[in-house]
Amino acid sequence: MNKSSLLKKLGPGLLYAGAAIGVSHLVQSTRAGASFGISMLLVVVVANFLKYPFFQYGPRYTAATGKSLLHGYKKLGNWAVWLFLLLTIGTMFIIQAAITMVTAGLAKYVTHSDFDIWIWMILITAAAMGILALGKLHVLDKLMKVIMVVLAVTTIAAATASFFAHVPKETLSVQFNFSNSKHLFFLIAFIGWMPAPIDISVWYSVWSEEKDKSNDSDTTTTLKNSLFDFSVGYWGTAFLALCFVILGAQMLHNSGTELSASAVVFSGQIIEAYTNALGNWAIPIISIAAFTTMFSTTLSVMDGLSKVMTSTVSILKEEEKEINEISSYRVWLGILGVGALLVIWQFGSNMKTLIDFATTLSFLTAPILAYLNIRVMESKTIKGEYSPSKFTRVISYIGLLTLILFSIAFIVIRFF
Repeated sequence: MNKSSLLKKLGPGLLYAGAAIGVSHLVQSTRAGASFGISMLLVVVVANFLKYPFFQYGPRYTAATGKSLLHGYKKLGNWAVWLFLLLTIGTMFIIQAAITMVTAGLAKYVTHSDFDIWIWMILITAAAMGILALGKLHVLDKLMKVIMVVLAVTTIAAATASFFAHVPKETLSVQFNFSNSKHLFFLIAFIGWMPAPIDISVWYSVWSEEKDKSNDSDTTTTLKNSLFDFSVGYWGTAFLALCFVILGAQMLHNSGTELSASAVVFSGQIIEAYTNALGNWAIPIISIAAFTTMFSTTLSVMDGLSKVMTSTVSILKEEEKEINEISSYRVWLGILGVGALLVIWQFGSNMKTLIDFATTLSFLTAPILAYLNIRVMESKTIKGEYSPSKFTRVISYIGLLTLILFSIAFIVIRFF
């Protein structure tokens, strides 16, 4: 397989990586390592393993039918599409708001600007909306390939170098305790976006469907190609999550540094962790890589949510292809951008509270989306090689049961 054919197979997988590697990795994984040390590596491994089938069902279904998972939901009945629509509306503004706030914090820190962070949030939202309103999927593809390589190299290097860095240990180790409600709430928030919200399985299938229909793509999507693309994105982000936990554990755990709730201050702490491991020479590289990573996440999430909302409304109206599909997409971009800014205004400048709320909300909706994905893949439409293996099915049921039990535990502890 030559380099050219390899790159052509990478598309939705890198968009997935762009959406996943952001708050869940740069913020939550680093916080996990900083708060509880290396023990959080096990959580990352288990979360990625148990959620794997639900995300894989996105590209698998599209490879089997040429349609997105939304069409699979439609076959289950209108109730499933309506349920997905309501869940998405209930989470989309909070998800976008959390990502925008972190991106703005990095922008302000990296540029050393005197602009208020609110100005940065408005500028970033407007820039993302403009790029997506005028751009195409293949443009985002090319951008993601560059960004992911830079981020991966610097993160792996920093995580490796952290083992050789000498950081003063000023505080006693904090051990995770399941009987501590604060610890449990953080664990649920951490798993909520590790490796990403399950909603992205639907975005992935929409991106795959769009790639198949794109005139710019001359690569036919086979099951093998789809799963290869997905595996690169999924397991690549899982590995980077481990690196971020290591970086947080080695450079921040027991260092006497308390991670700030301010997006700007937190951004400085993250970049400082990198540079303490690699040296001051890496500051400009790390700064650019961190900001472009978060901006790419802003783009990917805004694109995914807007496309999914456009497709969902179209399917509910029983129209395969709306004449004004582009206009509808741009309308949803506008609604999402404005809605996210309103959510940020409501939460103020407390990044931790906003992120924990967004990730916990995603965790609580995860069992419903996981169940819908299982139902779709067990339908008679999926046959032969496109049908999940018995092993994958077993893991999906174990994952679903785990999500349900943790959700019940959260609700009982939080409210009763």
